[in-house]
Amino acid sequence: MMNILYCGDHNIEDGLYISILSLLKQEEEPLHIYVLTMNCKVGEKEYVPVSDTAVAYLDRRVREKNAMNFVKKIDMTEAFSKEMPTANLETRFTPYCMLRLYADLEEELPDKILYLDNDVICRRNCSTFYHQDIEGCELVGVLDHYGKWFFRNKLWKMDYMNSGVLLLNLKKIRQDGLFQKCRDLCRDKEMFMPDQTAIHKLSKGKRIAPRRFNEQRKLQDDTVFQHFTTSFRFLPWFHTLTVKPWQVDRVHEELKLHEYDDLLTEYQETMWKLRPAE
Repeated sequence: MMNILYCGDHNIEDGLYISILSLLKQEEEPLHIYVLTMNCKVGEKEYVPVSDTAVAYLDRRVREKNAMNFVKKIDMTEAFSKEMPTANLETRFTPYCMLRLYADLEEELPDKILYLDNDVICRRNCSTFYHQDIEGCELVGVLDHYGKWFFRNKLWKMDYMNSGVLLLNLKKIRQDGLFQKCRDLCRDKEMFMPDQTAIHKLSKGKRIAPRRFNEQRKLQDDTVFQHFTTSFRFLPWFHTLTVKPWQVDRVHEELKLHEYDDLLTEYQETMWKLRPAE
């Protein structure tokens, strides 16, 4: 059995569908998938949670493969409102980027769980990564492709992890209070990529995994998880490039990537089912 965690508002629904489809394709063991979401208003900006319609459809879809599979939505509105990350509510990142830092507060979440961003696609079986022994370790992740060069706790050691793929030992995180410390820091200090920075600064028991478990730049032969992050390109001029899996035409035309066409075809044919009824 594998426990999987996603977090976000209704805008993650397209990516959530594709990411879950990729897990279904690669994994035979039961998948227990949890989605943390909430209502949130910051100033005039109001965020809408992941819809019941989307979750119900995804739950039916995963059970088609295995009756033990499920997708479950968990409302974190109350927990988030009690510990608002005040200093980082109006940054360029939405409040939902910090929602993973509240996972320890939800008793229903199991002691071991794999967190994935909604723009992560599982390309190969990930059971070896998931079932590794993490006794004594708070979390396992991969170095951030760009941030590893600029953010370090020690000058001589690269240790700045990307938070898009994290194998969490929630039992130890609860014992050590790591996420509580991260929430306190997000409340008091404005930071660039606040969740990722807080984990970097405060984790005392993290393990760095090989790049193939969170490929953030370009698909490689051994890639297990491909993470569609923003990258820098130098030709024909210096610019940033952000293409997400649900932007199917751009995946084909700009990334020249057809690796996931079976997933993207199903997504395109059924995406309307994820939308709440008018």
